[in-house]
Amino acid sequence: MEEKKTGYRWVVVALLFFATTINYLDRQVIGLLKPVLEMQFKWTEKDYSAIVMAFQACYAIGFLAFGSFIDKIGTKIGYAISMMVWSGAAMLHALVTSTLGFGAVRGLLGIGESGNFPAAIKSVAEWFPKRERALATGIFNSGANIGAVAAPIMVPFILGIYGWKMAFVITGAIGFVWLVFWLIFYEIPSRHAKVNQAELAYIASDTDEPVAAGDADSKVNWGKLFGYKQTWTFITGKLLCDPVWYFFLFWLPSYFSSTFHLDLKKPSLPLVIVYTATTIGSIGGGYLSSYFIKKGWPVYKARKTAMLIFALCVVPIVSARYATNIWQAVALISLAAAAHQAWSANILTTASDMFPKKAVSSVVGIGGMAGSVGGIFFPLLIGIILDTAKSAGNITAGYNILFIICGFAYLLAWLIMHLLTPKMEQAHV
Repeated sequence: MEEKKTGYRWVVVALLFFATTINYLDRQVIGLLKPVLEMQFKWTEKDYSAIVMAFQACYAIGFLAFGSFIDKIGTKIGYAISMMVWSGAAMLHALVTSTLGFGAVRGLLGIGESGNFPAAIKSVAEWFPKRERALATGIFNSGANIGAVAAPIMVPFILGIYGWKMAFVITGAIGFVWLVFWLIFYEIPSRHAKVNQAELAYIASDTDEPVAAGDADSKVNWGKLFGYKQTWTFITGKLLCDPVWYFFLFWLPSYFSSTFHLDLKKPSLPLVIVYTATTIGSIGGGYLSSYFIKKGWPVYKARKTAMLIFALCVVPIVSARYATNIWQAVALISLAAAAHQAWSANILTTASDMFPKKAVSSVVGIGGMAGSVGGIFFPLLIGIILDTAKSAGNITAGYNILFIICGFAYLLAWLIMHLLTPKMEQAHV
Protein backbone atom coordinates (compact mmCIF):
# COMPACT_ATOMS: atom_id res chain seq x y z
CA MET A 1 0.00 0.00 0.00
CA GLU A 2 1.13 3.53 -0.78
CA GLU A 3 2.27 5.36 2.33
CA LYS A 4 0.02 8.28 3.28
CA LYS A 5 2.07 11.44 3.72
CA THR A 6 2.21 13.19 7.05
CA GLY A 7 1.24 16.85 7.26
CA TYR A 8 3.76 18.18 9.75
CA ARG A 9 4.65 21.08 7.44
CA TRP A 10 1.42 22.78 8.55
CA VAL A 11 2.55 22.57 12.19
CA VAL A 12 5.65 24.46 11.06
CA VAL A 13 3.45 27.11 9.44
CA ALA A 14 1.59 27.49 12.73
CA LEU A 15 4.87 28.14 14.55
CA LEU A 16 5.89 30.70 11.93
CA PHE A 17 2.44 32.33 12.14
CA PHE A 18 2.66 32.87 15.89
CA ALA A 19 6.22 34.18 15.67
CA THR A 20 5.19 36.72 13.04
CA THR A 21 2.16 37.69 15.14
CA ILE A 22 4.44 38.43 18.08
CA ASN A 23 6.87 40.26 15.80
CA TYR A 24 4.24 42.75 14.68
CA LEU A 25 2.57 43.00 18.06
CA ASP A 26 5.84 44.15 19.58
CA ARG A 27 6.63 46.71 16.89
CA GLN A 28 3.06 48.09 16.84
CA VAL A 29 2.93 49.00 20.54
CA ILE A 30 4.77 52.30 20.18
CA GLY A 31 2.40 53.54 17.44
CA LEU A 32 -0.59 53.03 19.74
CA LEU A 33 1.18 54.70 22.66
CA LYS A 34 2.41 57.61 20.52
CA PRO A 35 -0.12 60.22 21.82
CA VAL A 36 0.69 59.30 25.45
CA LEU A 37 4.45 59.23 24.91
CA GLU A 38 4.33 62.50 22.94
CA MET A 39 2.83 64.24 25.95
CA GLN A 40 5.22 62.68 28.45
CA PHE A 41 8.44 63.17 26.46
CA LYS A 42 7.41 66.30 24.48
CA TRP A 43 7.98 64.66 21.09
CA THR A 44 7.49 66.48 17.80
CA GLU A 45 6.61 64.59 14.63
CA LYS A 46 10.29 64.74 13.70
CA ASP A 47 11.27 63.23 17.08
CA TYR A 48 8.90 60.33 16.50
CA SER A 49 10.14 59.94 12.94
CA ALA A 50 13.72 59.76 14.24
CA ILE A 51 12.74 56.96 16.64
CA VAL A 52 11.06 55.07 13.79
CA MET A 53 14.15 55.64 11.65
CA ALA A 54 16.38 54.19 14.40
CA PHE A 55 14.28 51.03 14.29
CA GLN A 56 14.42 50.90 10.50
CA ALA A 57 18.17 51.53 10.28
CA CYS A 58 18.96 48.73 12.71
CA TYR A 59 16.31 46.54 11.06
CA ALA A 60 18.15 47.03 7.75
CA ILE A 61 21.53 46.15 9.25
CA GLY A 62 20.02 43.22 11.09
CA PHE A 63 18.49 41.84 7.88
CA LEU A 64 21.91 41.54 6.27
CA ALA A 65 23.45 40.01 9.39
CA PHE A 66 20.63 37.58 10.19
CA GLY A 67 20.06 36.59 6.55
CA SER A 68 23.64 35.37 6.19
CA PHE A 69 23.77 34.07 9.78
CA ILE A 70 20.66 31.90 9.38
CA ASP A 71 21.95 30.40 6.11
CA LYS A 72 25.10 29.42 8.02
CA ILE A 73 23.70 28.31 11.39
CA GLY A 74 20.28 26.98 10.33
CA THR A 75 16.71 28.01 10.94
CA LYS A 76 16.16 26.47 14.37
CA ILE A 77 18.94 28.21 16.29
CA GLY A 78 18.88 31.35 14.14
CA TYR A 79 15.16 31.94 14.75
CA ALA A 80 15.57 31.29 18.49
CA ILE A 81 18.33 33.88 18.81
CA SER A 82 16.28 36.42 16.86
CA MET A 83 13.28 35.92 19.15
CA MET A 84 15.33 36.27 22.33
CA VAL A 85 16.90 39.53 21.17
CA TRP A 86 13.70 41.24 20.06
CA SER A 87 11.56 40.08 23.00
CA GLY A 88 14.18 41.29 25.44
CA ALA A 89 14.39 44.62 23.62
CA ALA A 90 10.60 45.01 23.67
CA MET A 91 10.56 44.62 27.44
CA LEU A 92 13.45 47.08 27.88
CA HIS A 93 11.20 49.90 26.61
CA ALA A 94 9.71 50.01 30.08
CA LEU A 95 13.04 51.17 31.54
CA VAL A 96 13.53 54.08 29.12
CA THR A 97 13.42 57.63 30.50
CA SER A 98 14.37 59.73 27.47
CA THR A 99 13.80 60.17 23.75
CA LEU A 100 17.37 59.02 23.09
CA GLY A 101 16.70 55.92 25.15
CA PHE A 102 13.67 55.09 23.03
CA GLY A 103 15.82 55.39 19.93
CA ALA A 104 18.35 52.95 21.43
CA VAL A 105 15.87 50.24 22.44
CA ARG A 106 13.99 50.62 19.14
CA GLY A 107 17.29 49.97 17.40
CA LEU A 108 17.86 46.79 19.41
CA LEU A 109 14.28 45.73 18.66
CA GLY A 110 14.95 46.27 14.96
CA ILE A 111 18.07 44.10 15.02
CA GLY A 112 16.22 41.25 16.72
CA GLU A 113 13.05 41.45 14.64
CA SER A 114 15.01 41.41 11.38
CA GLY A 115 15.61 37.68 11.80
CA ASN A 116 11.94 36.80 11.53
CA PHE A 117 11.39 36.85 7.77
CA PRO A 118 14.73 35.36 6.62
CA ALA A 119 14.16 32.45 9.01
CA ALA A 120 10.49 32.04 8.17
CA ILE A 121 10.92 32.15 4.38
CA LYS A 122 13.83 29.72 4.56
CA SER A 123 11.68 27.41 6.70
CA VAL A 124 8.91 27.50 4.09
CA ALA A 125 11.43 26.73 1.32
CA GLU A 126 12.69 23.78 3.36
CA TRP A 127 9.25 22.41 4.20
CA PHE A 128 7.04 23.10 1.14
CA PRO A 129 6.95 22.37 -2.60
CA LYS A 130 6.78 25.46 -4.80
CA ARG A 131 3.09 24.99 -5.49
CA GLU A 132 2.29 25.53 -1.80
CA ARG A 133 4.91 28.09 -0.81
CA ALA A 134 2.89 31.24 -1.51
CA LEU A 135 -0.08 29.86 0.44
CA ALA A 136 2.17 28.85 3.35
CA THR A 137 3.83 32.27 3.24
CA GLY A 138 0.44 33.98 3.10
CA ILE A 139 -0.71 32.06 6.16
CA PHE A 140 2.33 32.79 8.32
CA ASN A 141 2.56 36.36 7.02
CA SER A 142 -1.05 36.92 8.11
CA GLY A 143 0.38 36.80 11.61
CA ALA A 144 1.59 40.34 10.93
CA ASN A 145 -2.02 41.37 10.62
CA ILE A 146 -3.19 39.41 13.66
CA GLY A 147 -0.48 41.13 15.67
CA ALA A 148 -1.65 44.47 14.35
CA VAL A 149 -5.27 43.56 15.21
CA ALA A 150 -4.38 42.33 18.69
CA ALA A 151 -2.36 45.43 19.52
CA PRO A 152 -5.25 47.97 19.31
CA ILE A 153 -7.23 45.70 21.64
CA MET A 154 -4.51 44.71 24.11
CA VAL A 155 -2.47 47.90 24.40
CA PRO A 156 -5.28 50.35 25.34
CA PHE A 157 -6.55 47.79 27.87
CA ILE A 158 -3.12 47.40 29.48
CA LEU A 159 -2.49 51.16 29.26
CA GLY A 160 -5.75 51.97 31.04
CA ILE A 161 -5.10 49.57 33.93
CA TYR A 162 -1.32 49.32 34.34
CA GLY A 163 0.19 52.22 32.36
CA TRP A 164 2.38 52.41 29.27
CA LYS A 165 5.39 50.61 30.77
CA MET A 166 3.51 47.38 31.38
CA ALA A 167 2.22 47.48 27.80
CA PHE A 168 5.82 46.94 26.66
CA VAL A 169 6.62 44.36 29.36
CA ILE A 170 3.59 42.13 28.80
CA THR A 171 3.73 42.12 25.00
CA GLY A 172 7.49 41.52 25.03
CA ALA A 173 7.25 38.56 27.39
CA ILE A 174 5.01 36.62 24.99
CA GLY A 175 8.00 35.91 22.74
CA PHE A 176 9.71 33.83 25.41
CA VAL A 177 6.63 31.61 25.64
CA TRP A 178 6.81 30.97 21.87
CA LEU A 179 10.49 30.16 22.16
CA VAL A 180 9.76 27.09 24.29
CA PHE A 181 7.41 25.65 21.65
CA TRP A 182 9.87 26.41 18.83
CA LEU A 183 12.74 24.56 20.48
CA ILE A 184 10.52 21.56 21.23
CA PHE A 185 8.65 21.18 17.93
CA TYR A 186 10.90 22.50 15.14
CA GLU A 187 13.54 20.72 13.07
CA ILE A 188 14.27 20.60 9.34
CA PRO A 189 12.24 17.88 7.57
CA SER A 190 15.15 15.54 6.78
CA ARG A 191 15.89 15.26 10.53
CA HIS A 192 12.36 15.39 11.94
CA ALA A 193 10.98 12.25 13.60
CA LYS A 194 7.35 13.09 12.75
CA VAL A 195 7.88 13.35 8.98
CA ASN A 196 7.60 10.22 6.83
CA GLN A 197 9.13 9.47 3.44
CA ALA A 198 5.88 10.30 1.62
CA GLU A 199 5.89 13.85 2.94
CA LEU A 200 9.61 14.23 2.20
CA ALA A 201 8.96 13.13 -1.39
CA TYR A 202 6.03 15.57 -1.67
CA ILE A 203 8.15 18.49 -0.42
CA ALA A 204 10.70 17.79 -3.18
CA SER A 205 8.10 16.95 -5.85
CA ASP A 206 8.45 20.11 -7.98
CA THR A 207 12.08 21.04 -7.41
CA ASP A 208 15.42 19.55 -8.37
CA GLU A 209 16.85 20.27 -4.93
CA PRO A 210 17.06 17.55 -2.27
CA VAL A 211 14.87 17.98 0.81
CA ALA A 212 17.97 18.46 2.95
CA ALA A 213 19.11 21.44 0.87
CA GLY A 214 19.32 24.56 3.00
CA ASP A 215 20.89 22.85 6.00
CA ALA A 216 23.32 24.89 8.03
CA ASP A 217 26.38 23.37 6.32
CA SER A 218 25.41 24.80 2.92
CA LYS A 219 27.78 27.52 1.71
CA VAL A 220 26.70 30.72 -0.03
CA ASN A 221 28.99 33.40 -1.42
CA TRP A 222 27.01 36.32 -0.05
CA GLY A 223 28.79 39.01 -2.05
CA LYS A 224 28.15 37.28 -5.38
CA LEU A 225 24.38 37.44 -4.82
CA PHE A 226 24.49 41.11 -5.83
CA GLY A 227 25.65 40.04 -9.27
CA TYR A 228 22.33 38.36 -10.09
CA LYS A 229 19.46 40.27 -11.68
CA GLN A 230 17.10 38.09 -9.61
CA THR A 231 18.52 39.68 -6.46
CA TRP A 232 17.85 43.17 -7.81
CA THR A 233 14.32 42.14 -8.77
CA PHE A 234 13.64 41.22 -5.16
CA ILE A 235 15.41 44.34 -3.88
CA THR A 236 13.23 46.59 -6.07
CA GLY A 237 9.95 45.15 -4.85
CA LYS A 238 10.97 45.44 -1.20
CA LEU A 239 12.56 48.89 -1.49
CA LEU A 240 9.51 50.53 -3.05
CA CYS A 241 6.72 48.78 -1.16
CA ASP A 242 7.88 47.91 2.36
CA PRO A 243 7.92 51.60 3.44
CA VAL A 244 4.19 51.79 2.65
CA TRP A 245 3.48 49.02 5.14
CA TYR A 246 5.59 50.75 7.78
CA PHE A 247 3.50 53.87 7.20
CA PHE A 248 0.34 51.84 7.77
CA LEU A 249 1.77 50.38 10.96
CA PHE A 250 3.28 53.44 12.58
CA TRP A 251 1.05 56.30 11.39
CA LEU A 252 -2.48 54.96 10.89
CA PRO A 253 -3.40 55.29 14.60
CA SER A 254 -2.20 58.89 14.55
CA TYR A 255 -4.03 59.55 11.23
CA PHE A 256 -7.36 58.37 12.59
CA SER A 257 -6.76 60.27 15.83
CA SER A 258 -5.89 63.61 14.18
CA THR A 259 -8.31 63.46 11.24
CA PHE A 260 -11.35 61.75 12.77
CA HIS A 261 -10.65 62.28 16.51
CA LEU A 262 -10.37 58.56 17.27
CA ASP A 263 -9.69 57.96 21.00
CA LEU A 264 -6.60 55.70 21.11
CA LYS A 265 -7.04 55.06 24.83
CA LYS A 266 -9.94 52.77 23.95
CA PRO A 267 -9.97 49.63 21.76
CA SER A 268 -10.00 50.93 18.17
CA LEU A 269 -12.57 49.27 15.90
CA PRO A 270 -11.35 51.07 12.74
CA LEU A 271 -7.82 49.74 13.28
CA VAL A 272 -9.14 46.26 14.02
CA ILE A 273 -11.11 46.33 10.73
CA VAL A 274 -8.08 47.52 8.72
CA TYR A 275 -5.77 44.84 10.06
CA THR A 276 -8.43 42.12 9.86
CA ALA A 277 -8.75 42.93 6.16
CA THR A 278 -5.01 42.47 5.78
CA THR A 279 -5.32 38.95 7.17
CA ILE A 280 -7.75 38.10 4.39
CA GLY A 281 -5.40 39.74 1.89
CA SER A 282 -2.37 37.80 3.06
CA ILE A 283 -3.98 34.36 2.91
CA GLY A 284 -6.01 35.19 -0.21
CA GLY A 285 -2.93 36.55 -1.97
CA GLY A 286 -0.98 33.39 -1.27
CA TYR A 287 -3.91 31.24 -2.35
CA LEU A 288 -4.42 33.07 -5.67
CA SER A 289 -0.97 32.43 -7.12
CA SER A 290 -0.99 28.86 -5.75
CA TYR A 291 -4.36 28.37 -7.47
CA PHE A 292 -2.95 29.63 -10.77
CA ILE A 293 -0.03 27.18 -10.48
CA LYS A 294 -2.36 24.25 -9.77
CA LYS A 295 -4.31 25.25 -12.90
CA GLY A 296 -1.13 24.66 -14.89
CA TRP A 297 0.28 28.19 -15.14
CA PRO A 298 4.07 28.60 -15.05
CA VAL A 299 5.24 29.76 -11.62
CA TYR A 300 6.50 33.14 -12.89
CA LYS A 301 3.21 33.89 -14.69
CA ALA A 302 1.14 32.97 -11.65
CA ARG A 303 3.20 35.15 -9.30
CA LYS A 304 3.34 38.16 -11.61
CA THR A 305 -0.33 38.10 -12.54
CA ALA A 306 -1.33 37.94 -8.89
CA MET A 307 1.07 40.77 -8.00
CA LEU A 308 -0.26 43.01 -10.79
CA ILE A 309 -3.81 42.51 -9.52
CA PHE A 310 -2.75 43.47 -6.00
CA ALA A 311 -0.78 46.51 -7.21
CA LEU A 312 -3.93 47.79 -8.90
CA CYS A 313 -5.92 47.28 -5.69
CA VAL A 314 -3.70 49.77 -3.84
CA VAL A 315 -4.38 52.63 -6.26
CA PRO A 316 -7.84 53.63 -4.87
CA ILE A 317 -6.21 54.81 -1.63
CA VAL A 318 -5.35 58.07 -3.43
CA SER A 319 -9.04 58.99 -3.12
CA ALA A 320 -8.89 58.87 0.71
CA ARG A 321 -8.59 62.65 0.58
CA TYR A 322 -12.27 62.81 -0.37
CA ALA A 323 -13.43 60.70 2.58
CA THR A 324 -15.99 62.65 4.60
CA ASN A 325 -16.23 60.18 7.47
CA ILE A 326 -13.99 57.64 9.14
CA TRP A 327 -15.67 54.57 7.60
CA GLN A 328 -15.01 55.69 4.04
CA ALA A 329 -11.36 56.10 4.94
CA VAL A 330 -11.36 52.72 6.68
CA ALA A 331 -12.73 51.04 3.54
CA LEU A 332 -10.09 52.56 1.23
CA ILE A 333 -7.20 51.94 3.61
CA SER A 334 -8.39 48.38 4.33
CA LEU A 335 -8.33 47.57 0.61
CA ALA A 336 -4.83 49.01 0.20
CA ALA A 337 -3.45 47.33 3.32
CA ALA A 338 -4.99 43.98 2.33
CA ALA A 339 -3.50 44.33 -1.15
CA HIS A 340 -0.08 45.05 0.38
CA GLN A 341 -0.16 41.84 2.38
CA ALA A 342 -1.34 39.87 -0.66
CA TRP A 343 1.58 41.41 -2.58
CA SER A 344 3.93 40.59 0.30
CA ALA A 345 2.91 36.89 0.38
CA ASN A 346 3.92 36.64 -3.26
CA ILE A 347 7.06 38.76 -3.36
CA LEU A 348 8.49 36.89 -0.37
CA THR A 349 7.84 33.64 -2.21
CA THR A 350 9.68 34.87 -5.32
CA ALA A 351 12.92 34.63 -3.32
CA SER A 352 12.51 30.84 -3.10
CA ASP A 353 11.30 30.75 -6.73
CA MET A 354 14.44 32.45 -8.03
CA PHE A 355 17.11 31.02 -5.66
CA PRO A 356 18.07 27.60 -4.27
CA LYS A 357 17.21 26.86 -0.64
CA LYS A 358 20.78 27.38 0.57
CA ALA A 359 20.65 31.06 -0.50
CA VAL A 360 17.04 31.96 0.36
CA SER A 361 17.69 33.44 3.81
CA SER A 362 20.57 35.58 2.50
CA VAL A 363 18.46 36.91 -0.39
CA VAL A 364 15.51 37.65 1.90
CA GLY A 365 17.94 39.44 4.19
CA ILE A 366 19.26 41.58 1.34
CA GLY A 367 15.73 42.42 0.17
CA GLY A 368 14.63 43.09 3.72
CA MET A 369 17.54 45.47 4.13
CA ALA A 370 16.44 47.31 0.99
CA GLY A 371 12.89 47.60 2.32
CA SER A 372 14.22 48.91 5.60
CA VAL A 373 16.42 51.48 3.84
CA GLY A 374 13.23 52.73 2.20
CA GLY A 375 11.71 52.62 5.67
CA ILE A 376 14.49 54.85 6.96
CA PHE A 377 14.02 57.62 4.42
CA PHE A 378 10.24 57.48 4.02
CA PRO A 379 9.61 58.31 7.72
CA LEU A 380 11.92 61.30 7.31
CA LEU A 381 9.77 62.49 4.41
CA ILE A 382 6.62 61.71 6.40
CA GLY A 383 7.82 63.79 9.34
CA ILE A 384 8.61 66.77 7.11
CA ILE A 385 5.28 66.56 5.27
CA LEU A 386 3.19 66.16 8.44
CA ASP A 387 5.01 68.86 10.44
CA THR A 388 4.62 71.27 7.50
CA ALA A 389 0.93 70.42 7.20
CA LYS A 390 0.46 70.75 10.96
CA SER A 391 2.12 74.19 10.90
CA ALA A 392 -0.32 75.21 8.19
CA GLY A 393 -3.19 74.05 10.37
CA ASN A 394 -4.26 71.15 8.11
CA ILE A 395 -2.46 67.92 8.98
CA THR A 396 -5.00 65.94 6.94
CA ALA A 397 -3.55 67.51 3.78
CA GLY A 398 -0.20 65.96 4.70
CA TYR A 399 -1.73 62.52 4.96
CA ASN A 400 -3.43 63.02 1.58
CA ILE A 401 -0.03 63.58 -0.07
CA LEU A 402 1.29 60.41 1.56
CA PHE A 403 -1.69 58.37 0.33
CA ILE A 404 -0.95 59.45 -3.26
CA ILE A 405 2.66 58.26 -2.91
CA CYS A 406 1.49 54.93 -1.48
CA GLY A 407 -1.11 54.45 -4.21
CA PHE A 408 1.36 54.25 -7.10
CA ALA A 409 4.37 52.61 -5.42
CA TYR A 410 3.30 49.06 -6.25
CA LEU A 411 2.66 49.60 -9.94
CA LEU A 412 6.10 51.16 -10.29
CA ALA A 413 7.68 48.26 -8.42
CA TRP A 414 5.85 45.66 -10.55
CA LEU A 415 6.95 47.32 -13.80
CA ILE A 416 10.63 47.45 -12.82
CA MET A 417 10.54 43.85 -11.54
CA HIS A 418 8.99 42.68 -14.80
CA LEU A 419 11.63 44.46 -16.87
CA LEU A 420 14.46 42.96 -14.81
CA THR A 421 13.24 39.33 -14.88
CA PRO A 422 10.38 38.74 -17.32
CA LYS A 423 10.29 35.00 -16.53
CA MET A 424 11.92 34.93 -13.06
CA GLU A 425 14.41 32.20 -13.92
CA GLN A 426 16.22 30.53 -11.01
CA ALA A 427 19.73 31.83 -10.39
CA HIS A 428 22.55 29.29 -10.46
CA VAL A 429 24.20 30.07 -7.14
